[in-house]
Amino acid sequence: MKIMVVDDEQDIKLLFEQRFRKEIKSGQVAFLFAFSGEEACDYLKLNGSEDVNQILSDINMPGMNGLELLKWIKDNYPELKVAMITAYGDQNNYKQALEYGCDDYMTKPIDFIQLKEKVLL
Repeated sequence: MKIMVVDDEQDIKLLFEQRFRKEIKSGQVAFLFAFSGEEACDYLKLNGSEDVNQILSDINMPGMNGLELLKWIKDNYPELKVAMITAYGDQNNYKQALEYGCDDYMTKPIDFIQLKEKVLL
């Protein structure tokens, strides 16, 4: 299973690699990291969605925010599962994410035990 994590904070890469160390080592999961919505779009435009099982995207990012990315992904790759992650419990963002077709919605700090249960099904 390959998961793309989209977040403008560079330290998210180390965090995911630490929390999923056993699953990465066993080959159960692999991660791709995009540090902007635009970078995620560029990857999908070049490679398609065949090798990506799920996207976990932050909402608040400079440039293309996570909601804009979600809408673009669902317009172009409707089969791709997208979970939104936010540090803010904003009802407007939640409603917008549901309207755009998000498959899951989580708040930071990320509960990695719960996240593992969701993505490793």
